Amino acid sequence: MQLIKVAAGVLNQTPIDWDNNKKNILALVKEAKEQNVSILVLPELSITGYGCEDAFLSEGILERAFLTLEEIKSESKGLILSVGLPILYQNAVFNCGALLVDGEIAGFVAKKHLAGDGIHYEPRWFKAWPQGVSSFLERDGKKYPLGDIIFNCGGVKIGFEICEDAWVAVRPGSSQALKGVDLILNPSASHFAFGKIDIRNRFVIEGSRAFNVGYIYANLLGNEAGRAIYDGGALIASGGSLIAEGRRFSYKDSLLTTAVIDISKNRMNQAKTASYRPILESSDKGVVFSEFYFPKISPEKSIIKPEKWEKSEYRKEEEFSRAVSLALFDYLRKSYSKGFVVSLSGGADSTAVSVLVYLMVQFAYNELGETLFIQKLSHISELQKAHSTKDWMKYLLITAYQGTRNSSFTTLNAAQKVAEAVNAEFYNLDIDSLVEGYKTVVSKAIDRELSWDKDDITLQNIQARVRAPGIWMFANIRNALLLSTSNRSEAAVGYATMDGDTAGGLSPIAGIDKAFLRNWLKWMEKIAPEEISAISELSFVNEQQPTAELRPSSYHQTDEDDLMPYPILDQIERYAIRDKLMPLDILPLLKENYPDFSLPQLGVWIKRFFTLWSRNQWKRERYAPSFHLDDENLDPKTWCRFPIISGGFKKELFELENYLKTFS
Repeated sequence: MQLIKVAAGVLNQTPIDWDNNKKNILALVKEAKEQNVSILVLPELSITGYGCEDAFLSEGILERAFLTLEEIKSESKGLILSVGLPILYQNAVFNCGALLVDGEIAGFVAKKHLAGDGIHYEPRWFKAWPQGVSSFLERDGKKYPLGDIIFNCGGVKIGFEICEDAWVAVRPGSSQALKGVDLILNPSASHFAFGKIDIRNRFVIEGSRAFNVGYIYANLLGNEAGRAIYDGGALIASGGSLIAEGRRFSYKDSLLTTAVIDISKNRMNQAKTASYRPILESSDKGVVFSEFYFPKISPEKSIIKPEKWEKSEYRKEEEFSRAVSLALFDYLRKSYSKGFVVSLSGGADSTAVSVLVYLMVQFAYNELGETLFIQKLSHISELQKAHSTKDWMKYLLITAYQGTRNSSFTTLNAAQKVAEAVNAEFYNLDIDSLVEGYKTVVSKAIDRELSWDKDDITLQNIQARVRAPGIWMFANIRNALLLSTSNRSEAAVGYATMDGDTAGGLSPIAGIDKAFLRNWLKWMEKIAPEEISAISELSFVNEQQPTAELRPSSYHQTDEDDLMPYPILDQIERYAIRDKLMPLDILPLLKENYPDFSLPQLGVWIKRFFTLWSRNQWKRERYAPSFHLDDENLDPKTWCRFPIISGGFKKELFELENYLKTFS
């Protein structure tokens, strides 16, 4: 029996924040040593941060990254440490995992498979390293092994799969298994998406089983660079069993997850398949450090209970609550904003944004406690005067209801109730005179009165736009961040007023659909996460039909009358944008899901969606940064690109109309 204590560290890093990133790394190094860990794996590109974008092509950034590695090296004596950074080699940049062994740089493993789909743009900056090739990096008179290499540390063979390497069909681990590796290290920067943790679990567990190895997976944590959210969730498996799982969605800068792996047991499992392996020559490439010492571990002390995030029955609802709340917290502290501002209309969207800020405070306080919470937000000096989450919310969230003659008591009352429930500061502003002022000025200019029968959109939009200057003033007064309140369903069809409800510096719900938000608010009303109590006051919002409240009350305006039922809109969006189906292909699928509606009616909604989608790409291009939550994202900067000017699917919609004529 050969037992080795290993650890996976998750880190909340920030691009190009050298001192902070190094501090977080060294904190885990210190903790690992205190816990007698022999091998510590840290996330991908943990020195620079993963989200450096085009800064990866800066010579100064690459040089600073290597100098930081050398500073970390001096602190790593007595440990095998994997830490990530970009490396410049032969006029190309490679995404590398550096292995430090007992205070020295043993070498660099370069990533073989680059993530280049969806939110990822790695091929823009990095080159993929070819399988089976190794070389040397020469620097300051020293030569370091670089490429596809295996390390032999005191007789323990260590290989690498760097993030995407484990997601492909032919994984590097398969060739490493043929060379008898004992451990595979996976430094990752795997962004959060709903349910994605299940996929990670599978490839970690299956990798450890198929390759007969110990498998150590370390991920990033938090909102690193603005859009992507990292949920942490370190994983350690051995011989086909998950033996440790780290906490997800933590508010701490770093977390260590440890486990003890029985190397000899995995080797015996490898022996069962040895006849299938080629005979390796003695010249087989590898880097040997035979002097490294692994402390002996008593079997009775080898069992470690993993810190684990428990899954609830309402998986997606809880993941949404935790992911977006954590992202808001990191965005707040990393942008040095002194709180958030929300134009609280009394409807579902602005209510959801306000509740997410409330959850942010609850989750952070429950994990960090008062002292560390205030320390992390030390740039907000007002927090030091308060000693409860209720008082903190007064400083961290300012809300304002901005009514016109078309606004109702129902929405005003709902806004007040929500603000009271989440302990936000609340203002009630009457902006009707401002709206009327603009109408008067423009009516004089065009020499006619504006009217609802001729100027419907104009008169609706001016009300939404007049709300922007006042709410921006609150943001400026407090040096706070204005949160826009438009959701993904609205973004898909442009059902939002530019410089109105889209105004803001961050759009936290632009990545989620309206139907989910409405259901989530009902969940929050009755079945809250365990750390907090349900917010019963949300009933004042949940009992309403969604409405912009921009037409006179006699029009009985609702969103779904203007557009279509939100669940149908969201389903068409999935078929059209996520699955790339054409209008006529969508019709039978939609009919199967919604049999109570006629084909002509469904056809009208399909045509409306494609027309509005094509017409409103310019709006999606102007949305404030939003968080990535799933593969239905519409953000053109990170996921879903579409031409601003296009043919608008005219031919495809003509085919749909011709088909529907047979049913008339």
